[in-house]
Amino acid sequence: MDPDELLKVRDHYDARMRRDAPPDAPGARVERVGAVVRQTAPGLGWNGVVWSALDEATADAEIAAQVAHFASRPPQEGGGEFEWKLYSHDRPADLGERLRAAGFVPEPPETLLVARTAELAGLPVRPPEGITLRVVTDEAGVELMMEVHHRAFGTRRPRIREQMLTLLRDEPDTIEAVLAMAGEVPVSAARMEMRPGSPFAGLWGGGTDPEWRGRGIYRLLVAHRARVAAARGIPYLQVDASDDSRPILERLGFGVLGVTTPYIWPASA
Repeated sequence: MDPDELLKVRDHYDARMRRDAPPDAPGARVERVGAVVRQTAPGLGWNGVVWSALDEATADAEIAAQVAHFASRPPQEGGGEFEWKLYSHDRPADLGERLRAAGFVPEPPETLLVARTAELAGLPVRPPEGITLRVVTDEAGVELMMEVHHRAFGTRRPRIREQMLTLLRDEPDTIEAVLAMAGEVPVSAARMEMRPGSPFAGLWGGGTDPEWRGRGIYRLLVAHRARVAAARGIPYLQVDASDDSRPILERLGFGVLGVTTPYIWPASA
C-alpha cells in the first residue's frame, strides 16, 4: 500500500477499531464518555482507554477523570490497573508526557501494521519438516499455548489464558487459535480475534520457542490465519508488532500505520 492508502486505512482503523471499538470479550463494556472511549471488563478482562480526542486544554482533566473512573470500581469489576493505549498520531503531541506525569508507566512501544487479507491468504508457505498445525478448541490446547508463550516470552499471561477460554466457550466464531507442533511438543502458538462486523482481524500472541526460530514457523502461522480471515470476508489483518516480528511482517507485505505505546496505571498507584 502506498502512503496515501495507508493514511486512509489508518483513519478507517481509528474509526472502526478505536472510536467505535467493539468489546473484546463477553462481559466487557465499551462506552464513549466525552472525548474518550474506554473499555471496562470484569475479572481478568482488559481495561483501558482505546481512543481519545483531546487537546492541550482538556488532556490533563480527562486523564484524571479516567484514573478516577477505574479507581472507583472494585477489582472484580474492572477497578485498579488499566491501560491507556496511546498511538503516535494521537493529540496533543505531548500526551505521553502528560500520562507519565500523572503516574502512568510506559511499556515498550509496538508498531501498528496492516495488510490486505487477500494478498496474504495465498502465501506459498509450506510447514517446515516435522511441523504440523493444530487448531485449538479446548482448555488443553490453551494450556499448550500458554506453555509456548512462557518459553517464547519468559512471562506468564493469566489474562490472555482467561480471555481465550472465555472466547472459545462463549464466542468460538470470534477466535482462531493455532499451535505449531513438533510431534507432540508445541513449539509456536498464535491467535486471531475477529469481532463481528469488523473489517480488521487482529493477529495476537505469535511466539516461537527460541530453539525453533528462523525456520519459517511464524510465517506459517500468519498465512494460516490470513486464510481463515479471507474465508470470513475480512479485508484487513492488523498486528501490534514487536521489533522482532516487524521485519518478518513487512517482508510479507504489511505496511506501517504508526506506533502504539501502552501506558499502564498500576493497581497500587
